[in-house]
Amino acid sequence: MKRILLLFCFGCLLFSCKSRKGIVTKKPRDASKQVEVKQEEKVTPKVYANNTERYIDTHKSTAQQEMSLYGIPASITLAQGILESGSGKGRLSVKANNHFGIKCHEWTGKKIYHDDDKKQECFRKYKDAKYSFRDHSLFLTERKRYSKLFKLKKEDYKGWAKGLKAAGYATDRKYPQKLVSLIERYELYAYDKEVMGDDYVKYDNPVTQERTTYKVLKGDTLYSISRKYKITVKELQNINGLNDTALNIGQVLVVKPSSKN
Repeated sequence: MKRILLLFCFGCLLFSCKSRKGIVTKKPRDASKQVEVKQEEKVTPKVYANNTERYIDTHKSTAQQEMSLYGIPASITLAQGILESGSGKGRLSVKANNHFGIKCHEWTGKKIYHDDDKKQECFRKYKDAKYSFRDHSLFLTERKRYSKLFKLKKEDYKGWAKGLKAAGYATDRKYPQKLVSLIERYELYAYDKEVMGDDYVKYDNPVTQERTTYKVLKGDTLYSISRKYKITVKELQNINGLNDTALNIGQVLVVKPSSKN
């Protein structure tokens, strides 16, 4: 009897040990652990004072590339683009990416029709503005009448502006002054300097040394400046290629053009 009781106790003990080994204790989740969520950095859009500044920032690299390849000052290319495309807001530039008013001639690509010297003239239409800049470079380099331009120093944006008019690029007699005014107002010559590096030397064109300039101060208006230099507001606008009366502090205005211009 004692033997049976002993076996029974031993069996209970063995069963109890097996039961305890079979229990698995799971660790509770750490509720305090947070999942890191990567947030995309917000890009702050650039703010421009006007459409011209936006135009320059958008196309300056293209103009500099064309300068490296074809030797046309980036300042001249940008000033022409600003003037002829209305800072990128003109119909040809918006509808056809044509920033320099280049007409069809022997063009076999897409076309757009626009009133210019005559009604509904044919102009080239581009897929991207950069092709318009390239055609502008080819237009100047492949025509003999512009060959004299490439004998000028690249720093001589004033000589280039006058040379374009002399070669028949534009019919507007104030075209050179308008280009120079844009270049100096927005310091476009800085992009020429970036391309040329140590080879850049500030160039003073003897043809335009006799002119008088004025740096706009706080409180100045076209009217007050015109009174000071005894010319009309309209003359000031024409000399500097201005379409309105808006002025910026530090802006350089030509108040007396050279008698040789």
